[in-house]
Amino acid sequence: MSLVNIAENLERVREEIRNACISSGRKENEVLLCAVSKFHPAEDVVEAMKSGQVLFGENRVQEACEKFTQVEAMGFTPDLHIIGNLQTNKIKKACEIASCIQSVDREDVLREAEKHLARMNRCLEVYFELHTAEDSKSGYGSEDDLLRSCENIASGLYPHIVPKGLMTMAPFTDDERLVRSSFQKTRILRDRLNREFPNLPIQVLSMGMSGDYKIAIEEGSTMVRVGTAIFGERNYSR
Repeated sequence: MSLVNIAENLERVREEIRNACISSGRKENEVLLCAVSKFHPAEDVVEAMKSGQVLFGENRVQEACEKFTQVEAMGFTPDLHIIGNLQTNKIKKACEIASCIQSVDREDVLREAEKHLARMNRCLEVYFELHTAEDSKSGYGSEDDLLRSCENIASGLYPHIVPKGLMTMAPFTDDERLVRSSFQKTRILRDRLNREFPNLPIQVLSMGMSGDYKIAIEEGSTMVRVGTAIFGERNYSR
């Protein structure tokens, strides 16, 4: 069992989210918290769920499958989002275990996911990941490519995929201007997609992590992905 007080950390993060919303002139319940549990054990997820946390983000599909099978065996029903880069051979399992893939970064992911979802006869929410920082190699780097994906969904090419939002990672830097620029680009593109594809429910802005989620909220984030501030430092040997 972790020595970190997950309940206290969760309450502190929630309070900081509320305060950031209020100071930005937004409603205090306007931002959803996704607890990033990668490299933390199932017991830590259960501790968070006992404190009312339901939504969790995992990077690696295999780890998520093993961990959340254990969590469900303990009598809990979490909501799981995949937030890490997906290899083609992991997409089928991601479609089985997650309610949302936040890291759709290319058309191939949509094509492969649709194939499996059609066989499962289920729909899946997705967020498009944007490459707005050089630190991250993943994400749509071209607006034209993203627009093409949206056009294909709007035309009915992927009927089992529901595009709900955009996701990005800001650069790891102390230069607040660069961090804000990353979030601003994502918000501006979300607004453009809303204008050009009014029938697509692209509303969520998943941006902001443990080190920059307050800035992200100021720039319009509707979901922050926080791990270390809740669960403590990750054990990468797991």
